[in-house]
Order: sequence, then structure tokens, then C-alpha cells
Amino acid sequence: MIRVLLVDDQRLVRAGLRMLCSSATDISVVGEAGNGQEAVRLAEQVHPDVILMDIRMPGVDGIVATQRILAARPAARVVALTTFDDDDHLYPALAAGACGFLVKDAEPDDLIAGIRRASAGDSPFSPTVMRKLVTRALAKTSSPALPGVTAREREVLGLVGAGLTNGEIAARLHVGVTTVKTHIASLLDKTGCPNRIRLAVLATQADLVPQNLA
Repeated sequence: MIRVLLVDDQRLVRAGLRMLCSSATDISVVGEAGNGQEAVRLAEQVHPDVILMDIRMPGVDGIVATQRILAARPAARVVALTTFDDDDHLYPALAAGACGFLVKDAEPDDLIAGIRRASAGDSPFSPTVMRKLVTRALAKTSSPALPGVTAREREVLGLVGAGLTNGEIAARLHVGVTTVKTHIASLLDKTGCPNRIRLAVLATQADLVPQNLA
């Protein structure tokens, strides 16, 4: 059972998230918080596996709350909830330790899948958020060098850049998910990228993203 903590300053949003989570037999909502300070306190009490964290909240916002929670419980997985126009908070939330971003108006199945992916150690990103992060990062970085990256790792890197999950990459390359995780860990080490978003940027800069995934 995946233990989930819901954090949002709007009670109606929390109610909708709780109802959605209750439709999944493998997800249990163990707490709700209306602000970042309460989220930090509850995270210590209920030990959630995944935290759905609103970014913009009065007082202690989601970025500060994420930093405090992960400082105390590094194994927790924080998925930032964002709106379509919330560009300014994306990189700070990523720097704070968020493992993924989902838009608040995501399809119900996508949100449930995102919770499961976060719990499994993957990084769920709504496609619109991934595109924004990559586009903004591209404007700030120069062309990359890929010393020591193997041909197979280049394939994996390109598929990361296309926004595929570890499971989708494994299916496309006919390998196990563990193998994909090993390749990604190697890529992070060889390229010096701190996270999956930076790998996606690197893939785009190096022109490794496949144009047709059909």
C-alpha cells in the first residue's frame, strides 16, 4: 500500500485528490495538510511514501516544506503539484528535491500513475512541465560533450529526453527496468547531471531525442 500525504491550501482540491486516491486499491491517504508548516509536522507523524505538494501556499510554501521534509526523511518522494502558468517555481522545487511535477488538471489516470511511479523510484512529469523545464534550461546551457557514454546509453538518454518512463524505455529496448535504471545511474554519473530533467536537456542539446516514437 502506497501511503500518500496531500498538501494543498485549497480544501476542495484536497477533497478531489482524496477521492481520486481512494479509487485506487493500492493507495492510502494517510493525512492532509493545508500549508507547508502543517505538511512538515504531518510528514514526521504519518511517514508517507509519497507527498503530493502544492507549490504556492501562504506562509511556508511547498518549496520550503519540501526542503524541510526531505532533510528529515530523505527517502520520502515529493511530487510537486503545479498549474500551467507556474513557471517561476519549477526550478526551485526541483532544487528543493521534488522528484517530479504533475499539473493539477492532469487526467485522473495520469495522476494515479504518477503516484505509483514516484513510489517505485521513478520521476513522474506531466509532458507540459517537462517541455517547459527543458526549454528554459536549453536557453541557459551550451552544447554538451558526452565522453564515455556508450551507444546503448545514448539510446536511453534520447528516450529520457522524449519523456518516456523507465518502464516505457525498458519495453522499447526489450530490457528489464533494472537495466534501464542502471543505464540512467551511469548517465547521471558520466555527465554530471543532477537529475532526470538535466538528462532530458542534454538529450535535446545532443540531438538524441527520437523524432518518431510510433
